[in-house]
Amino acid sequence: MDSSLRQRLMWMFGLILIYKFGVHVPTPGVDGAALTEYFNQTAQGTVFGLMNLFSGGALSQLSIFGLGIAPYISASIIMQLATIMFPNIERLQKEGESGRRQITQYTRYLAVGIALVQSFVITKSLGTQSVGGRMIITESGLGFTMMTMMLLTSGSIFVMWLGEQITERGIGNGSSIIIFAGIASSIFGGASSINIALKNEQLNLGQVAILGLVMIAVVAAIVFIEQGTRRIPIQYAKRIVGRKVYGGQDSHMPLKINSAGVIPPIFASTLLAFPATIFSFIGGSLAERARDFLSGQGYGYNVFYVAGIVFFCFFYTAVSTNPNDIAENLRKFGGYVPGIRPGKHTSEYFNTIISRLTFSGALYLSIVCILPTLFIGLFEVPIPFGGTSLLILVGVALDTMSQIQSHLLTQNYDGFLKTARLRGRRA
Repeated sequence: MDSSLRQRLMWMFGLILIYKFGVHVPTPGVDGAALTEYFNQTAQGTVFGLMNLFSGGALSQLSIFGLGIAPYISASIIMQLATIMFPNIERLQKEGESGRRQITQYTRYLAVGIALVQSFVITKSLGTQSVGGRMIITESGLGFTMMTMMLLTSGSIFVMWLGEQITERGIGNGSSIIIFAGIASSIFGGASSINIALKNEQLNLGQVAILGLVMIAVVAAIVFIEQGTRRIPIQYAKRIVGRKVYGGQDSHMPLKINSAGVIPPIFASTLLAFPATIFSFIGGSLAERARDFLSGQGYGYNVFYVAGIVFFCFFYTAVSTNPNDIAENLRKFGGYVPGIRPGKHTSEYFNTIISRLTFSGALYLSIVCILPTLFIGLFEVPIPFGGTSLLILVGVALDTMSQIQSHLLTQNYDGFLKTARLRGRRA
């Protein structure tokens, strides 16, 4: 391992340690035991449960990093959609580095606004909750609300800065690495719960073996699909510019099976979690049954979950991939698909291919996301984390390994150029 890569890895692990330290620094005026009990009993399946998962358990302690990187991720997704929907922002993106820097600045401002709103909602919502006769938040008043909002928002901004530093000085995408670190920390808790269930004879070795095989099979399927692409053959016509001939070579255009990534499951689970969160604050047996239906493991919930995943797969692919732009760019550079006429026919061809790939990706995401839930219902075996968490973990790991390989390849190439003795041809 070369010194440059070692230094980048040390920076990445050091910044992750700073993040994990901040996760355990609580905000004042909170009953930690009551808050943890509330998250274990009531918050599962709600928006608070999702935020707690992505923050690595920071929200269940209401620490200064309780919001985690979620506001910045939400702002990035909103800006990405706004780039497609608003021509002014699209022009900024096409202006090069200066335009992208301005979009990044807008994303940061939007993340601060989202963090302020989320911190206010969390403070007010948890301030009305009690567990076993104990109030979760022991303080009240406008001053306490403002102080908690400032602490949570400042912590989220600091986590956003940590992510940018990991991207710049470390390896991989900093925001994804922070989410990976948060979710991966739940693995030890899941393994501990399985060990306790084994000691209490709630599980046997056969069930644990089946669980391990299913987890390995799901991870292998995720790796296989995430790296899978449909290669569209492309040919470029020869162009003569002066005395030089350009083009004339054969190439291909790779189209990913799952181009939407992990965004559809996150959107679908968040959409279902909002009603469950509202019903959790409403008393009565009807509201409790509705909350259990929307946050439980029944077939009704899975049907809505799969429908949401399929919808957001097609929606996100439609706003992020335009077949007309692909056909137009091929025409500008003299490229064409063999057997397909340029222009409208090429656009229709790509539209058909992308629709089929999107359906395959939606089916794959649905199976991966509901498989742990079905496994729990059929065999009554606890799963340490769900399908969405597995998708994030495997996806970030693959991306990080790819960047490490690219870095090593670049270093070897530079080293070859430095050690080689190349002489120019003398006249």
